[in-house]
Amino acid sequence: MNFIEKIKDHPIVPAPFSNARTIEKVAEARLPTEFGDFRIAGYRSMTSDEEFVCVYKGEFHQDVPALVRIHSQCLTGDVFHSTKCDCGPQLQRAMELIGREGRGAIVYQHQEGRGIGIINKIRAYALQDEGADTIEANERLGLGVDLRVYDQCVEILRELGMGKVRVMSNNPEKLKAMRDGGLTVVERVPLEFRPSKNTIKYLTTKKFQMGHLLRLVS
Repeated sequence: MNFIEKIKDHPIVPAPFSNARTIEKVAEARLPTEFGDFRIAGYRSMTSDEEFVCVYKGEFHQDVPALVRIHSQCLTGDVFHSTKCDCGPQLQRAMELIGREGRGAIVYQHQEGRGIGIINKIRAYALQDEGADTIEANERLGLGVDLRVYDQCVEILRELGMGKVRVMSNNPEKLKAMRDGGLTVVERVPLEFRPSKNTIKYLTTKKFQMGHLLRLVS
């Protein structure tokens, strides 16, 4: 399949990591969806006020690679189907792939707008309407370009029983977080969509200024 990139013969092995437990599962239930029946679990950080949701399907074993995605909350894209970004389609594609395969997990982290929050994200959108790109908008607001951290997301994947993963992402920082968090990345599964007039500037910035792995952006 042309949207799958394998790390052939040389899986990237994890670096040493801390075994300290920093998250706790507080709720779990069945979640039927248009992509099949999933489980949904709620986690809380033990070191901050952050909460996480994990939507998963199937059973996991250390030596059997599983599809995984860390998905940062995007209210505008995931819920309101904004065409300014590709977040909503990426989330749907990830659920579709897991549903088709019968095993995998998505950790949904509440770090809206790369960690700046929904109100600041709307402020950044207003600056983008005036011509700023996504990085310039954050900087003009006095905010960081990307404030997200993924270590507790990876901890959730480890708690599910994963050892080897097939990462559904275009973001090299998420791949690094998986490795640094003790998982072996055996495959990258790109979630890429052809740029539109609304996403071309956003995706160009992500590729050439943030290093995202986007083959369809030139």
